[in-house]
Amino acid sequence: MNTTKEQRKEVALKALKDLDIYAPYIKGFKDDDQVCFYENFGGFWVYQEPEIEAKMKEIEKKYNCTVYAITHEYTDFGECYDFLLITDYPEEWENVVCSEGKIHYVFAYVWNKDDECCSELGTIGVQSFGGGIRRCA
Repeated sequence: MNTTKEQRKEVALKALKDLDIYAPYIKGFKDDDQVCFYENFGGFWVYQEPEIEAKMKEIEKKYNCTVYAITHEYTDFGECYDFLLITDYPEEWENVVCSEGKIHYVFAYVWNKDDECCSELGTIGVQSFGGGIRRCA
């Protein structure tokens, strides 16, 4: 399936609202295609981190998807960046964000920066708080 970037962006905007993201971050994504990455709920523009922005663009090109948010954390198995994304498959768009209170399950590409072999596509859990998110599952 070949969806357009604009179609995926509309779905991403709804996902950002469902995640209760800080309104100026949603506006930055809507108006200027600016993506935020989050460290323990705090948001930063991805263009401030050229390595992460380059990885985001690589993922978008490889999977023909749209990344709308990124989380960053240190785990027992390595430093990970979780690229929350909208796939090229409209049949998956109905359940982009599945919520249980402030915990949300979303589709993401998890990049293990310390061990590339452990990077993969899949569902993760994120928690929302104060307009930001962090990975919790």
